Amino acid sequence: MVDFFLSPGNSPFTISLAIMLIIALLELISASLGMGISEMVDSVLPEFDTDIDADIDMTEPGGGTDSLIKLLSWFRIGEVPVIMLFIIFLTGFGLSGLIVQFTAIQILGKTIPSLIASVPAVMCALPTVRVCGGLLGKYMPKDETYVVSEKSFLGQIATITMGTARDNNPAQAKLKDQHGQTHYILVVPDNPAASFQQGDKTIIVSQNGSIFKVIANTSSVLTD
Repeated sequence: MVDFFLSPGNSPFTISLAIMLIIALLELISASLGMGISEMVDSVLPEFDTDIDADIDMTEPGGGTDSLIKLLSWFRIGEVPVIMLFIIFLTGFGLSGLIVQFTAIQILGKTIPSLIASVPAVMCALPTVRVCGGLLGKYMPKDETYVVSEKSFLGQIATITMGTARDNNPAQAKLKDQHGQTHYILVVPDNPAASFQQGDKTIIVSQNGSIFKVIANTSSVLTD
């Protein structure tokens, strides 16, 4: 059995499981000290919301940003700490690869090249991340939230957080409602000739479906 785990064909999978155990141990230790690694990692990642109702046609010019948001949403990023999702992926990849190689030994009498075995291992690991991430997300503690109308966003300050907002090319922006709760929305300039980049502060002036139109915040009085 030891020879099986240490065989060259299983190296990527045993290494993945070893890394998974090390990260899980570090997370456990850091969490017990009140400074979880997952929180530190999430704090340096770009913020976005997986609940954005993105109804943009993927053939439209703005489909690129929307596709990225949907992809990240599919992997449960934003719902579950990235470190937890990485641990799930490493576990799924490692175990799936070992199963593939064990099956190859039963059928062929030897392991197959690790590069070939990695293909089905990745294909199994990716949906595992989504399924297990979804289960974790249901039991992760969540902050108290308040139901607010999107109409209340009009006149609020929204800061561009991802992408560049141009005409027909939405970017992601975040704002805080009257309860201090953060929301993430897709915005385009109200003026077709204008554009806003990451970090720009804008004012929401209208809504068209799931897309909000914004203008530049030129007032030093208005802040978020």
